[in-house]
Amino acid sequence: MKLGPALLILLTGLCTSATAQSKIQPIKFSDTRLSNGLRVIIVEDHYAPVYAIAVSYKVGSKDERDGRTGFAHLFEHMMFKGSENVGAGEHFFLIFNYGGNMNGTTNTDRTVYYEVLPKNQLDLGLFLESDRMRSLAVTQENLDNQRQAVQEERRLRLDDQAYGKAQERFDEIAFDNFAYHHSVIGSMADLNAASVSDVQDFFRTYYAPNNAVVALVGDLDTKATLAKVDKYFGNIPRQDPPKRVDLTEPEMKGERRETVEDKLARADQLTIAYKIPPATSADLPALSALGSIFGGGESSRLYQKLVKGEESVIQLFGFTDERRGPSSIFVGAIPKPEKDLSKIRETIMTEIKDLAAHGPTCEEMEKIENQLINDAVRMRQSSMSRAQSIAEYALYDGDPTIVNSELEELLAVTPEQIRHAVGTFLNTDNRALLDVVPAGKAAGA
Repeated sequence: MKLGPALLILLTGLCTSATAQSKIQPIKFSDTRLSNGLRVIIVEDHYAPVYAIAVSYKVGSKDERDGRTGFAHLFEHMMFKGSENVGAGEHFFLIFNYGGNMNGTTNTDRTVYYEVLPKNQLDLGLFLESDRMRSLAVTQENLDNQRQAVQEERRLRLDDQAYGKAQERFDEIAFDNFAYHHSVIGSMADLNAASVSDVQDFFRTYYAPNNAVVALVGDLDTKATLAKVDKYFGNIPRQDPPKRVDLTEPEMKGERRETVEDKLARADQLTIAYKIPPATSADLPALSALGSIFGGGESSRLYQKLVKGEESVIQLFGFTDERRGPSSIFVGAIPKPEKDLSKIRETIMTEIKDLAAHGPTCEEMEKIENQLINDAVRMRQSSMSRAQSIAEYALYDGDPTIVNSELEELLAVTPEQIRHAVGTFLNTDNRALLDVVPAGKAAGA
């Protein structure tokens, strides 16, 4: 099950529990599979005269091979460079010209493309997405153009950004399996090595209707919309299913620690990461709470200890990175000048031990409940959020009904389950530690 990093857990039993979850209306939808394997999910919502479409493909950076890292993300860019009946740049022009918005995004496990358009432009959205699924324009010119765009994006987000290279290094330290060992954006050398033939093979393998889900949410008529989806997508030929990647990860035995010098950083940064089970694990609902407990806002444990108490840090972060293979929990901080990283790290470890011994408090669980319900309501307010959520549940889990059962499942988790999960996966030396220091500081020390 795919759980977002902000989805958390309600205390049952010892603390008073609310029943607000029963007031949240389920999302009703149709679920159809076309003859070519494309799964189509439609949600009627006549609140506003717009609709959202999300097309999710089961391909991400985990599917890349050594020497071609960053390829899934590069290909996402290629998908906007035109197809048989759409010229380069026309996709953007048509969407924006008709009052819509659009984008695409890639992570380790999937790639998704989405648009929001007025209801009278249903044919436009379906035409644009189906044409590039059927007949992407794979040319050397388009490849060179988008290769440069991705390399510039890499410079902006990682190479020329303080702490950027540390983000990339963390996966290399924490994971041994190549699928998650490398970054989504890939290396400059691998991007330069990508060929037109690589793009053609990638397109043929992964961008097939039987490897995708189309979700539409908005002011639609289900029967008429499904007929149009079949009209535009139904004659796209299916392909042989791609070989699935082995995501098994060897057990981390003992601590892995590294210090990285960063010429762009002006302050130290420490990060601690623990590998945890995949998103489908029964332990993930409890573990997904920890980002909020440790670093979610001013009431969180580490904010109270390190910001208000010791006054030793200027920034905190904590989140659960959920993946289809082994996932991670990150906790980190940027200290104030001259503050001791080892002492801050010791405070974090102490809080982990305390949570493993005693579990969360009633106040923490009340906060968790409120955030859970707030997130569920906000997701339902956005047609695009619903489209993407439903598409991903269908793509990852084969079960879009999880969008209606997830909240109840999360709210049913007990403090004891959280305590046990922390004790099992975090109260251990099997972790990765990465300290970032300004260039020259480590040598000086």
